[in-house]
Amino acid sequence: MGCIEKEAAWRGLAGHCRRCDAASLLAGWLRVAPHCPACGQDWSHQRAGDFPSYLVILVLGRVLVPLMVAANLRWDWPKGTQMMAWPALAALLALVLIRPAKGAVIGVQ
Repeated sequence: MGCIEKEAAWRGLAGHCRRCDAASLLAGWLRVAPHCPACGQDWSHQRAGDFPSYLVILVLGRVLVPLMVAANLRWDWPKGTQMMAWPALAALLALVLIRPAKGAVIGVQ
């Protein structure tokens, strides 16, 4: 990946236009804007598909599994507490990570 692609990926990760870095790449929560209002770049053909979801699942697995193991080794939490806490944390992290992941994938495209 060259310098230009890395810069575009970082701009997409921040949710900005990959060309001008001045406007938002996403119009809604996950809907891609049809074009950049600042520079006019057409984004209507961009399709990220399921790849951002796969990236989020990969990151969540790498973060939550060691955290769960460490917490279970250190503290003796009741199973009911764990059955409510870990899925809630996973859902919260997934909601936080999906938008930057989609922006980064579109930025690289």
